[in-house]
Amino acid sequence: MDALSSSLFSAFPRLLPGMIIVSPKDNPHQLPVFLVNSAVKTEDTPQRIITDGLTVRNISGAEKRNHSKSIRVQPPPLSQRRPTSPSPSAAAALCNTLDDLITSFIDPPHLRPSVDPRHVLSRNWSPVDELPPTGCPIIRGAIPSCLGGGAYIRNGPNPQHLPRGPHHLFDGDGMLHSLLLPRGGGTAPATLCSRYVRTYKYLLERNAGCPVLPNVFSGFHGAAGIARGAVAAARILTGQMNPAGGVGLANTSLAFIGKRLYALGESDLPYAVRLSSNSGDITTLGRCDFEGRLSIGMTAHPKKDPETGELFAFRYGPVPPFLSYFQFDSRGNKMGEDVPIFSVTQPSFLHDFAITERFAVFPDIQIVMKPVDMIVRGGSPVGSDRGKVPRIGVLPRYAQSEAEMRWFQVPGFNMIHALNAWEEEGGGTIVLVAPNVLSVEHALERMELVHSSVEMVRIDLRSGTVSRTPLSAGNLDFGVIHPAYVGRRNRFAYMGVGDPMPKISGFRKLDFSLAGRESDCVVAARNLGPGCFGGEPFFVPAGSRSRSDQHEEDEGYVVSYVHDELDGQSKFVVMDARSPELDVVAEVLLPRRVPYGFHGLFLREDEVRAQSPHWV
Repeated sequence: MDALSSSLFSAFPRLLPGMIIVSPKDNPHQLPVFLVNSAVKTEDTPQRIITDGLTVRNISGAEKRNHSKSIRVQPPPLSQRRPTSPSPSAAAALCNTLDDLITSFIDPPHLRPSVDPRHVLSRNWSPVDELPPTGCPIIRGAIPSCLGGGAYIRNGPNPQHLPRGPHHLFDGDGMLHSLLLPRGGGTAPATLCSRYVRTYKYLLERNAGCPVLPNVFSGFHGAAGIARGAVAAARILTGQMNPAGGVGLANTSLAFIGKRLYALGESDLPYAVRLSSNSGDITTLGRCDFEGRLSIGMTAHPKKDPETGELFAFRYGPVPPFLSYFQFDSRGNKMGEDVPIFSVTQPSFLHDFAITERFAVFPDIQIVMKPVDMIVRGGSPVGSDRGKVPRIGVLPRYAQSEAEMRWFQVPGFNMIHALNAWEEEGGGTIVLVAPNVLSVEHALERMELVHSSVEMVRIDLRSGTVSRTPLSAGNLDFGVIHPAYVGRRNRFAYMGVGDPMPKISGFRKLDFSLAGRESDCVVAARNLGPGCFGGEPFFVPAGSRSRSDQHEEDEGYVVSYVHDELDGQSKFVVMDARSPELDVVAEVLLPRRVPYGFHGLFLREDEVRAQSPHWV
């Protein structure tokens, strides 16, 4: 969720294209060495950046032909979450001292609650250590057979080190919490595993024993932000780190693309990970640029067409073009050239979008990037612009340029997450369903004050008119639908209740067919009870993920992690998606608490088994 950081650091490789960082394999704790490569570019120019420990190197075309199983990133021993660090070099020690001085003397003495670690990392937001695969008893009901052998995996922030100075919720290192369910369902134990995504940032700071890279949402504010940027530049120039290895956190979501599982974060390229179908363990395979065709980063919310298998995505950032659109085929190969969208004239926070069968639908909202405000006025690099009129952009799905991009003003509509979109009236009307963030000025600073109202927006492509229908006044977000209905007209959605955001105090089921006929389209509800909070719900269909099978759209189960802040226990909960109270049909007691997080997914047993076993 921090695309700004990728652009801030991505300039360094272009300025110093020959710079690489090498950490000797026989001593992974030895500080990286700064090298300058003056080799002439040839036809075997490397295409894929592979991270192996702290080595950042490229695999040439010839070398790739001789590598298959060997090109992987193996995780370090389990006990090395906070290893004893070697004595830093003089340059590293100086930079560490400067970072401490910035925290002590330049940061404001009283931090805002949104970036105060004592507040941000309290209760169940506090970080946990990694957990190897551990058995978990079924304490209520039984796992439905359609979930058997599958796995629920959720991503979220979990800082490796206690932060220096300010820390925003979005700034934590990505950790995956996976629950592998028993084959065939029933009451056999499940397996929980929690692993960090081995990003370049994670490995760099693990070896350093302290935070090294500044946090974009909390570290770049005013004079302190400028000072931290200068220290980061000094670390690069003295060979302590190489931004070509990536600066992202991979802490936002997951996607299953072409038989490979990826951990996603907007500030970097996707990281390929693998879940073992036998042990339930999670391994980071590496950072993927899709044969050199993907640069800088990608949205954490790509959209997969359920019938063609194609994947559609975008990236955004603080430098033009502020938005670029691209796609992947059903095998996970990036297709064609990026489509730059220059009609987005101000860098905005474009976290999510939607697709229909023929169009891609983009929001342009009032949350914007303000790097100049940070430098000149000492403000945040991301904030709200109440004078901006929100827009919705519609682009043909297979467009080769933005020539056919159309924008429609929708005053007061600020969409951060999308539920779905589809076409009606022969493609002449686009229907978009999404939560509208009403208190946009609090979206990043005071999330507990955020309120989202779900709306249905109809865009008449012929007349250019836009109409809006409220579906629920409840504070609902983090929604999900049946995956077979992405881009197609659907009826049901399942959402989390913010009480307050970003905590989820319950779940709601919405029926879109009631739009305009009922004041509230909520048709089923479950409250978690005093002191209990969950995460994003995920819908798992009872049958196949095809609309052509004999199952109804809402025939399936809603799953989520739930934590009880009163007794400290965490559970995995399975709910009947068709029941009026979303009845619990199974509960798995987890061996330790699972922190709150962001987005997840459920892999069916056949998908778990179909994962590519190696980095190739």
